[in-house]
Amino acid sequence: MLHCEKIHFNFFMKVLFIQTGGTIDKDYPKRNNGYAFEIDQPAAERILARAELAFEYKVVSLFKKDSLDLTDEDRNEIKAYCQRSDFSKIIITHGSDTLVETAKAIGNIKNKTIILTASYRPERFANSDADFNLGTAIGALNTKAEGTFIAMNGIILDPAHARKNPETGRFESF
Repeated sequence: MLHCEKIHFNFFMKVLFIQTGGTIDKDYPKRNNGYAFEIDQPAAERILARAELAFEYKVVSLFKKDSLDLTDEDRNEIKAYCQRSDFSKIIITHGSDTLVETAKAIGNIKNKTIILTASYRPERFANSDADFNLGTAIGALNTKAEGTFIAMNGIILDPAHARKNPETGRFESF
């Protein structure tokens, strides 16, 4: 006799996506003679529009900054926004350089599951890892209880024991 396990999808899940900037949201400049990238509209909006989702969501833009430009005040604002939000499931798109610092600054917020993610190449690029990382973050919302986590390189990390390896550029646990 074949044993089948039922998979229960959370059709009533509601997710808040918060843009803070970083490579995931970068695009070529629209100004003439521009060489540097600029932060565009939230990449999450484009990624989610391509997916057949079984949950409701909202996308907001708090910042359009490279993560190296985020300040402690910005991190406090991100945390306060998460605390005030009616959403219990939150994904924050961010730059990879200071992802761990922001995750630690947010800390655990009662009754909230918060996942931070980023990408190494802009979502606008054909070979971007943005879709994969955002998908990993969404999947983590279904498996993680209250707390703040990082979704990068196909793994979910506790920020207290996470780092971006300076030699490989990959996130790892220590």
